Amino acid sequence: MNLPNSLTLTRICLAPLLVVVLLTNFEGRNIFGVPHEIVGAFIFGVASVTDWLDGYLARRRKQITAFGQVIDPSADKLLTCAALISLVRMEYASALLVTLIIGREFAVTALRQFAYARGVAMPASRLGKIKMVAQVVAILALILAHGKDGPRRPLYLIGQGGLWVVVLTALVSAADYFRRFNYILAPRVASFTTGRDQQSDRKAG
Repeated sequence: MNLPNSLTLTRICLAPLLVVVLLTNFEGRNIFGVPHEIVGAFIFGVASVTDWLDGYLARRRKQITAFGQVIDPSADKLLTCAALISLVRMEYASALLVTLIIGREFAVTALRQFAYARGVAMPASRLGKIKMVAQVVAILALILAHGKDGPRRPLYLIGQGGLWVVVLTALVSAADYFRRFNYILAPRVASFTTGRDQQSDRKAG
């Protein structure tokens, strides 16, 4: 198990811990004297850093593995879903917006895995990277906005604005992924189908 993959597995372990911290009704809303929203933001921040760090180390150390390429997107989606669903439960995020974001994540992940299985890499687009940054900012802001006496309005507004940015960039980037998918794989699928039909014709002849 190399270091990049270990960081990815760490991110997977942090996702359920984040849910526990955000949704458990701790006495006095503190964990060892620290407000639970600060602890939650710290956990999510550390997990988000590992998302960047594992990819950086894998490229720098030339430790890119098939396991890492499969598990890394899954770890990202698990962390994102854990944070967003917790925020819906806390009534700090719209269920509709979160459904759109999560639905897009699973659709694009399935598309990229399908392409990868056929030997085609579909790297993240620029819009996808903007979406990721906006997502981290929005989630951190909404977690920190959860104050003892109600939402901290400036952070709450930043988080809500960030969620809308995430939704818009998510939908546009998803359309771009599907466009690239059709452009790259359609000729291969057509060629494969034609070749199979020609073999069938030869056998029939």
